[in-house]
This record gives sequence, structure tokens and C-alpha cells, in this order.
Amino acid sequence: MDKNYISRLLESSIEKNSKSFPVLLICGPRQVGKTTVLNKFREKNKKNISYVTLDNPIERKLAKTDPAMFLEKYGTPLIIDEIQYATELLPYIKIKVDTQIMKKDENSSGMYFLTGSQMFVMMKNVSESLAGRVCIIDMYGLSNAELFQNKQDYFLPTFKKCKLTEKNPRLDINQLFERILKGSFPKLYQDSNISLEKFYNSYVGTYLERDIRDMVTIKDETKFLTFMSSIAARTGQELVFDDIAKEVEIDIKTAQSWLSILKTSGLVFLLQPYHNNLIKRIVKRPKLYFTDTGLACYLAGYSDSVALEKSAYNGAIFETYVVTEIMKSYVNANKDPRLYLNYYRDTRGKEIDLLINMNNTIYPIEIKKSANPSNTAINNFNVLSKTSFEQGEGGIICMVDKVIPITEKYHYIPVQCI
Repeated sequence: MDKNYISRLLESSIEKNSKSFPVLLICGPRQVGKTTVLNKFREKNKKNISYVTLDNPIERKLAKTDPAMFLEKYGTPLIIDEIQYATELLPYIKIKVDTQIMKKDENSSGMYFLTGSQMFVMMKNVSESLAGRVCIIDMYGLSNAELFQNKQDYFLPTFKKCKLTEKNPRLDINQLFERILKGSFPKLYQDSNISLEKFYNSYVGTYLERDIRDMVTIKDETKFLTFMSSIAARTGQELVFDDIAKEVEIDIKTAQSWLSILKTSGLVFLLQPYHNNLIKRIVKRPKLYFTDTGLACYLAGYSDSVALEKSAYNGAIFETYVVTEIMKSYVNANKDPRLYLNYYRDTRGKEIDLLINMNNTIYPIEIKKSANPSNTAINNFNVLSKTSFEQGEGGIICMVDKVIPITEKYHYIPVQCI
């Protein structure tokens, strides 16, 4: 294993679920470390697990044309990388798994370890073929907790939790925007000599050539790249398809289809608005966030952290950084962030950047790039009194040095706490 390997919080989830499920599927964007973490698992457990990648055209051809022979060739346990290239394997994996289960074989757990970076192709096939037999684990780029190498749990804006994490390494505004510009792909932290521009140029090229061209009929890849850039420029904003379609010169249906590709590829996260029948005039459009700030900056045309921090884009990309870090903390804790995270906005202009709903308690959060934000930023929290949920603690995530009380329930939260 690479000596520069950065431990991932999902390792324990992989270990635990491999003892209960015959198939594990690790999903996420390209190059977030899916294969690496499985190889770490193999090394740690000293298991004789075979490995094959369907990026290899010869192996892919066999998997597609003779899936039974392919599985017979490699046996179990087996890691199959980029399973989306040969979904023909899935029904045959089901047969293999069911045969082992019928034998009441104790080796029926941890038979197949799959990775995939094209969920828009794969999920329907997986749900139909492997229902009840597969554990699906989402994976994104490196989180703060992983870079700090601590065991940080999912984020909640309580005073007690934030005090525990305020001692995490603090980044000043320049260092933070360097981190934002760099993004979260592990390779960028394992190789200090790599060029950000070359890395992201190669990343986008690979994504277009391998993921998009093979799976979706797109006549003009340049226009799809323009679409990606348009989406990146709108990170942290409400999703308005009309505006995107006009800018890229495509119809709304195409814009919706292409965004679905980015979303299910793991490159975009949609934060859904909070709904409550007791509150009228709530905006119903989701907000979109790129899951990697480095990729968003590259697509939006930023290559210098100082220029980025001084740009009109700085607030949106700072918010994107905060929201996606919190989102990753839930994913890494094996929780679906869609069940816990929302935002609030109504037609009167009242907005709360992030709401965390945990155990029927709502925790409100505002996000400000400032080191000295006004405490009036919490004024909109009062709209939560109209909900049927208990109101939890909350506050303003910003560039302060330590957790500072605003009221008995709300406080300023240093960005290093997320």
C-alpha cells in the first residue's frame, strides 16, 4: 500500500458490512479513492481477494459477452472495478450469491466488492439484480476529518460538539482558500508536485471520454463542458433550469437530463428545501453544490487562491465548502445526508443556509466568510417556531478562532469544526 495513503473513515463501514452482506458496492466520482480503500481493506485483512478492472478492454469484453465465464475465471472473493462498464455481470453475481446462501455457506458474506463511478447507469440494474444482497456505500473526496486524521463524527452545531472540534488545525483565510482551490481528491495530497491545472484538465477529459461518451448520446462534448462550467458557476445557488438552458443554448429538458448525469455521477449534490405545511410561501427549488470545490473552481475559471478569495465567487464557494464538508461527515458516518440536510427560503426573502434535522430536532446554520459576522444573521431562525419540531442549537459558521456564544442557544462556530 502506498506509504502516502490517507486513512478513510469509511474503512470501518467496509469492514463491518463485509461480514453481513455478500456484495459491497462503493460508489462515487472518479479518483476519490474507491479502489485504494478496498486494497487497504484487502491488505489489512490479509485476504486472498482477486482484483480486476473493467477499464481493461479485454476484461470488459469477456465480462459483457460471457459473464458466467468471467466470474468463474476469478472466483471469490473478488474486487471488480468500474462495474458500470459490464452490468451484464449483475444477474450472474446474484446467481453466485444465491447458490452460496442456499448452501448455508459461511463464506456467503464478502463475496464481491464492486466499485462504480456512473450511478445513473448502474443503480437501476443493481436494485433489480441484487436487492437485499448488496450494501451500497457512497464515497467522496477527502474530508476535513480525514485530512486531520481524527475520528470526527457527523456534524451537529451544538456547543458541546463544536468545543470538541475547535482544536482542529485552523486555517487562516489564505490557507482556507488554497484548500478550497485544491479540492479534495486524494492524489493532490499524496503528490505535492502535481499541477492543479493539469490534474483537473485530465480529470474532466477522462470524465467526458469514459463516462459521458459511452453512456449518453451527446453530440457536442464542448457544449456539455460549457454546461458543466455553467453549473460550477452556480454552485451554492438555487437551481433554475431556465437560466442554465438559456446560457448554454440548450432546451430545458436537455439541461435537466445533463444535470441528472452530474448528480448521479456524484459531482453535484442537491440540497432540498425544507417543507412544512404550517409555513406558507416556501421556495421549492433545491440548491446545487459541486461536491468538490477544486473541480468547481477549475470549471469556473479560477486558478489562483488569492484571486478566488477576492472574487464575487468567494461567498458561494465558501458556502459550497462548508455544506459539502458537512454532507461528507454524514456520508462517512454511514448516514444518507438527504434525510438530514435541508435549507430554508420563502417568498418574503427569509433564508437559512442549512437546516439539520436529527431526531425530530432542527438545528439551524448560517454560513458567513467573515471573521466578524453580525449576530443579526440568526434573526431568521425565528421562522422555525412555526414548525412542529423541537428547536435545537445552531449558529453561524464563519472564520472566528473559537466557539463564541451569541445567545443561550446560538453561537459563532469556527469553520475548522466541520
